[in-house]
Amino acid sequence: MGISFNGRERVFRLDTPGSTYLINIVDEAGFLCHTYYGRRIPDDGMSYLLRINGEQLPFRSSGDQTGFLDELPMEYSWGGQGDFRESCLRLETEEGYRTCCLTYLSHKIYGGKPSLPGLPAAYGGEEDCATLELWCRDSCLGLEVCLLYTVFEKLDVICRSARIENRGEKTLRLTGALSACLDMDNRDFDLITLHGSWAYERMINRRPLSWGRQGAASKRGISSHQEQPFLALAEHDAGQDHGQVYAMHLVYSGNFLAQAEMSQQGLVRAVIGIHPEGFAWKLRPGESFQTPEAVQVYSHTGLDGMTHTLHDFYRNHLIRDPWRNRPRPSLVNNWEATYFDFDTEKLLDIARTAAQSGIEMLVLDDGWFGHRNRDDSSLGDWTVNEEKLPGGLKYLADEVNRLGLKFGLWVEPEMVSPDSALYRAHPDYALQVPGRPPMLSRNQLVLDFSRAEVRDCVYAQLHAVLSSASIAYVKWDMNRALTDVAGLDTDRQGELLHRYVLGLYDLQERLLRDFPDLLLENCASGGGRFDPGMLYYSPQIWTSDNTDAIDRLRIQEGTALLYPLSTMGAHVAACPSHTNGRVTPFATRALVSLPGCFGYELDLTQLKPEELAMIPGQLEDYRKYGPVFHDGDYYRLASCSENGEYDVLMAVSKDRRTAVIDYVHVMSRQRRRDVLLPLRGLAEEVRYRSSETGEVRSGAGWMYGGMLLPKMAGDFLGKLIVLEAV
Repeated sequence: MGISFNGRERVFRLDTPGSTYLINIVDEAGFLCHTYYGRRIPDDGMSYLLRINGEQLPFRSSGDQTGFLDELPMEYSWGGQGDFRESCLRLETEEGYRTCCLTYLSHKIYGGKPSLPGLPAAYGGEEDCATLELWCRDSCLGLEVCLLYTVFEKLDVICRSARIENRGEKTLRLTGALSACLDMDNRDFDLITLHGSWAYERMINRRPLSWGRQGAASKRGISSHQEQPFLALAEHDAGQDHGQVYAMHLVYSGNFLAQAEMSQQGLVRAVIGIHPEGFAWKLRPGESFQTPEAVQVYSHTGLDGMTHTLHDFYRNHLIRDPWRNRPRPSLVNNWEATYFDFDTEKLLDIARTAAQSGIEMLVLDDGWFGHRNRDDSSLGDWTVNEEKLPGGLKYLADEVNRLGLKFGLWVEPEMVSPDSALYRAHPDYALQVPGRPPMLSRNQLVLDFSRAEVRDCVYAQLHAVLSSASIAYVKWDMNRALTDVAGLDTDRQGELLHRYVLGLYDLQERLLRDFPDLLLENCASGGGRFDPGMLYYSPQIWTSDNTDAIDRLRIQEGTALLYPLSTMGAHVAACPSHTNGRVTPFATRALVSLPGCFGYELDLTQLKPEELAMIPGQLEDYRKYGPVFHDGDYYRLASCSENGEYDVLMAVSKDRRTAVIDYVHVMSRQRRRDVLLPLRGLAEEVRYRSSETGEVRSGAGWMYGGMLLPKMAGDFLGKLIVLEAV
């Protein structure tokens, strides 16, 4: 078991295959202190790293208690008594006091991993993980906090969360409840976060860690296009394959804070959890609050190590059956082909061409319900528009199935249009502040999913739709941020945003319970809700509404830093690009999309004959090499965002017998010498043949000697190069 307690040293030890994490109980007061996190070591007696001198202890008789707390590396931080850095736990008593002090109470170690009621969380059995419940308390308040840690047998991952219980006699008000804290010395760290905007999500931002507080956050009600619930601290000289990296990623889909802080002593505190701004939770005696789960990763092999650990962890311990290890079907979505202007015959024309080409699924996007012929009506009225689709979804789905295709459907259940029967009957179902006109975005309002009756109303409609026809796939969209947040009792308004997220999870869990074989793909104006919480319900997520192949290179690079390629919806889109007007070759658009969940989003019937003729070969590549991209190890070999010229990613099968190199030549430049690119991830002693040149060379030769990139005459061209063991 990877967890133990040394009573003599008063230290908890958490071991993963490549890391050790130590927690000490300090002084008679029983403070829980973070002692060590890094490469695996055999020692327990590392408390000297805390730098506590004898004059500071015992704490209760110390003459400088506040100074002591302001430098103490806390395991779960709290405020009001001298630690002025970020607090994981903030609260108010009935009298308005905000002071807290947590000390050790008890612990429990056991095999396996508990679920978190109402929240997505990683899973594991007694054979592959172990859990520490570390209880602490504030005896003055009657407050107890259970710090949960789970370590995994084969991965350098620690899952962390906190359960806060009021065992006192008075009501408490939580005003902050973060999931994890990591206090450590600054090792000349860089801070890595992912930022962006609509159509430009998850851009990698790496900069030196500086004094004060910095990081990523969302207050939009969703994890957002703008920020990712993630941060990493990387040694300044850490690269793709070397150096130490510490990462934290939140399994949550609402407001979050991911923050690193460097104090005046040069100490670093990283925290992650629900954003405290706008959050307040009423905790009556006997009640508890569970924070979302944080995934904490350590790598001493640079960003590659962090990425491989997260990919393997999400594939094996977060994404659930039945789609966890199943190939994702190729599809064609009609959105960029038709937008709202379609009928049954147009869709069947696309489906016939898709079937002839070997595509596996037709997905019907927005515009099939109510009287929705543009984006200003009918959200909330999930009944088929039979003027567009005579015979309804059943007739269309049956005809699509007869062609040998599966049928999928777009929905946006969290929203309501003012021009809808639902809103006219229940305007109170939408989030809005009484007496103030609600703010529209994309001509729609947000339904209050914190209320069970609202969820039940929406789900009854969804259930009827999905029961009416053979629907194998649902694209669940969400196209605006949350505003006008009001609806609960006056003393519980601060709970609404979190209760909204819990309501969303409840609805998607019900959907998967009632339709267990359904393939669910989440979406939020593209990639606005690409977070680990969503992966628990949907094994793939729409990466971005920006389907331009060249822009997608950078978007998919940032996404793949954290997420398996199998989770990224990636489609060959219309040309010129509907996002930016760029013209790129059909083959290049397919090459960029190939590593993800592959599909098409254009009018197949309007393709040139030579383009249509390419599709069977593209689908064959997806069937043949998709398992290497989706289940293998991903390596970022070159980034066009850095070199301005070419982009190269590589995937290596777990048995290291096959490697696939996806090379896009973005922009031609005059060069005197060909580009020589060292490969990674191959078995040194195995010999591999290149599909590009026929050369056979050892893995060591390809990695340390390198591969010459094929010459390209022109812009926006590419090659798929395969190395097979011989």
